[in-house]
Amino acid sequence: MTSHVEQQIAARIAAARRKAEEQQQRRAELAAARQAGLARRHAAKLRRSAATALDNTTLSASGA
Repeated sequence: MTSHVEQQIAARIAAARRKAEEQQQRRAELAAARQAGLARRHAAKLRRSAATALDNTTLSASGA
């Protein structure tokens, strides 16, 4: 038969384990969101770069 103290210790250990798992899950979700945001920004930068590379309206040095 387990004592009351042992039950309290087991409950605290279980709570700490749950908290650690929740924090790990949250970090993984934030990392995934960060990666998705970086990919979107990179794609937008490439689109802007391609649009300006194909845009021939910049003036030359002679102004012609």
